[in-house]
Order: sequence, then C-alpha cells, then structure tokens
Amino acid sequence: MQALWLEDNKLDLREIPEPARPGEALIRIRKAGICGTDLGLVKGYYPYTGILGHEFVGEVTSAADQSWIGKRVVGDINVACEKCEQCLDGRLTHCENRTVLGIIHRDGTFAEYVNLPLANLHPVPDSVPDEMAVFTEPLAAALEIQQQVHIQPSDRVLVIGAGRLGQLISYTLALIGCDLHVVARHDNQKKLLSERGIKLILEKDVQPWRWDIVVEATGSPDGFSLARRAIRPRGNLVLKSTYKGDISVNFSSIVVDEVNIVGSRCGPFEPALRLMAQGQIDPRVLISADFGLTDALEAFSQATQSDVMKVLITP
Repeated sequence: MQALWLEDNKLDLREIPEPARPGEALIRIRKAGICGTDLGLVKGYYPYTGILGHEFVGEVTSAADQSWIGKRVVGDINVACEKCEQCLDGRLTHCENRTVLGIIHRDGTFAEYVNLPLANLHPVPDSVPDEMAVFTEPLAAALEIQQQVHIQPSDRVLVIGAGRLGQLISYTLALIGCDLHVVARHDNQKKLLSERGIKLILEKDVQPWRWDIVVEATGSPDGFSLARRAIRPRGNLVLKSTYKGDISVNFSSIVVDEVNIVGSRCGPFEPALRLMAQGQIDPRVLISADFGLTDALEAFSQATQSDVMKVLITP
C-alpha cells in the first residue's frame, strides 16, 4: 500500500506492506486529517519514525468479530496494555506501555490501511458524513476540558489561540453559555468565530487577574505568559497544547495565587460523535483543502500556512 513515511524529520511517499497486527482490525482509511502534532513531529517535536496521522474515519475490512466488517469507524489513538498500574487504575490513556497512533511505536493513518484493536473503535452514525467524522479525535480532545474542569454558565472563560484545536475548544465551550472570549490573531480565525457568535478579544484588552478559566491553546511561551497574567487567584489554567523545549515559569507566583494548572490531552469520542450527529457542532467549516494521498507532501506544505485550518488527506 501507499503511505506517508516520516524519518529523520523528512516526509516521503512509500510503498510498504499492508499492516497486519495479530488480533487487531484492519481498517481502510476513508479520510485523515493533518493536525498540529503531525506538523510538530515533522519539525522534531518528538522522535518518531513511521507513518504519521491519527485523525481518521475508516471502514473495517477485516476483524475477528465479523459484525464489525463494513462499518464506518473512528478510533481512540492510545492502545493500552490493560495490565500496568495505570491501566488497572483506569487511566488507559496513560498506560505505561501504550502505543499511540502515528506518534509512539505505532504506524498512523496517512496510508491506505491501518490496524487498531476493536476496543479502540467507535461506529460512526449514518447522519455523520466522513468530512465531519474525521474531526472526532480533535473534537473529543476539546471536550476533555469539560471532563476535567467544572465550568459554569456564570464563569468568565478565556481561550488563547484559535487554530484548528482552539476553534473546536471554543465551539464546545460556547454551548455551555459561559462568558467566553477568544484571542485570535488571523482574519480567517476571527471570521469563523464571529460567524458562531463567539466574542473576540485583543491581547492588549485581556484583563489581568480576572478570568475564572483560561485555556492556553497556542503551545507558545507568549501564549502561556498571557494565560498566566489573565488567570485569577484560585482559577483553573488549562494547558491544551504541548510545548517544544522548556519555557520559563515563575512558579512562586502560581503558588501564591493558588492557581490550578490542568494538563489536558485526549478526550471522549462518544460525546463528540453525538454533538455532530445532533447538529450542535459542524466542524466542516474548518476544512481548507482535501488532497489525495499521492499529493500528501503538498497537503503538508499547505497545512503549515498561517491562514489554513484543516487539511484532509483522502487515500
């Protein structure tokens, strides 16, 4: 099969054998999405060699349980051992021996086929087309914030960063009815938010020490610095992006202000699918382009541009 291979921070299309992990389903990829993590891996954010990609919708072509064959599915990206202490305590996404689709010791979805255990798969409702379903993983990641932090309609909530994930975070938080403001830099980001009635705020207008909940979704030192200034004492500061390298943090001030810092990563797929099936969130507005797998290198080039949102790859 064809696949987009990453090695030594370089991408190239290769012909490789069809995947065959014993005991796992074989899934034909229908669509896959490029995210910030993929772009970061190409830049060397984390050492990885193999097929990139973890956002996908596909069709099961082979499985031990025949009832799955032919179903459209999306899949949790963390494959757990279910034997270590973290797994036995119910923290499967923090499995000590986990593999992660297209990120850690497991080939990803920028290919014609991929393997995943049946336990990781979620059927896609008929009312959710492929162009929506491919957003399930990042939409689930956005919803994880509400799994971790209790957000009330009366809360003042600030989202810093309005890229691919920042948009989805903003859409999900807007459903709560909280006093939501978003810091966005690019015109297309602002346009997408304004069309949903989400309030924008300039960095210079962010009041310090006033916000109940701040979500930092830029992964940049400047974004963290703004988030730290904005959060009120005993507020919740949610870090939704990973950071390349180290950043300087005044932890003494965090202790004095008793700020709760919450790291946030993967989230629940079923609520994400329900939101799309019910029409409460339609992420298709974020699609900037859709390339064939043979044009995957061009797709990655376009995905790096600041005015581009989601770029899809269709094998």
